[in-house]
Amino acid sequence: MTTVLSASDLTKRFGSFTAVDGISFNVGKGECFGFLGPNGAGKTTTMRMITNHLPVTEGSLSVLGMQVMANARKVKARIGVVPQENNLDTDLKVLDNLLIYSRYHGIPMKEARKRALQLLEFFQLADHVKSPITQLSGGMQRRLLIARALINEPELLILDEPTTGLDPQARHVIWQKLRQLQSQGVTLILTTHYMDEAQQLCDRLVIMDHGRILIEGSPRDLITKHAGNEVVEIRLRDDEDRESCLDAIGGMIPEGTEVECSADTLYLYSPDATKVLTGLALDSNRTILHRRATLEDVFLRLTGRDLRE
Repeated sequence: MTTVLSASDLTKRFGSFTAVDGISFNVGKGECFGFLGPNGAGKTTTMRMITNHLPVTEGSLSVLGMQVMANARKVKARIGVVPQENNLDTDLKVLDNLLIYSRYHGIPMKEARKRALQLLEFFQLADHVKSPITQLSGGMQRRLLIARALINEPELLILDEPTTGLDPQARHVIWQKLRQLQSQGVTLILTTHYMDEAQQLCDRLVIMDHGRILIEGSPRDLITKHAGNEVVEIRLRDDEDRESCLDAIGGMIPEGTEVECSADTLYLYSPDATKVLTGLALDSNRTILHRRATLEDVFLRLTGRDLRE
């Protein structure tokens, strides 16, 4: 597989603070590669180095075979960026947002208009060509941001939390469009706080924390390795804590079961969920949930369940 992006010992420091701490990864052509991590993990800083909005402190970073810092203009000409914040120009209509942006890439007006109309059709915005930005829903604005990032026909599309704050219907429409772009050969790099989004879209991903990569792999492989296939959740009663609950059910949990606790819930990761459920069935007064393991289980097991500010 052709390598589109390669990072080796990539580091970013702000004074004495290390935001990204010597990470290495590769992204192949046509992949959707994801970055997951809690707030402050270093995801957005990594994205900003890839797009050359931040200089690299140490290490090597190449995009499309070019060192980013030495070839900033050439790299920017061949990538598209969908920022975390909505920075559409509210003084311009929908079509004009794309046409004005095309000038940054030196695209002739006739060609820019052709591309813009095709993109608006692709993202189901053709009926809103002359609409003010303020009349668009949140989902429409996010789709327009992605359309704008594609006006220069990039080989690599970088998406920083592309569906944050959107309703489920809008998120699924964007997922569909991103899968279509990937099928057309566009390479995607994605950061998201939505574990289901990463599980739906990413071929491979990394989970970061404190500026370092903790694990890398496909969503399915990471779930199997770090959370197993099934999880049993037990709600604590009002009059008990983790230890008293474990004392009460300890004899019902088979050997090899791993236990975590967060707020009012115990999470049991066992190689044999059937044995766990059989034992817990003896205590019928407890609220028990049996479900498949997810990427969120992996994420929380690796980065912890404490609130991050």
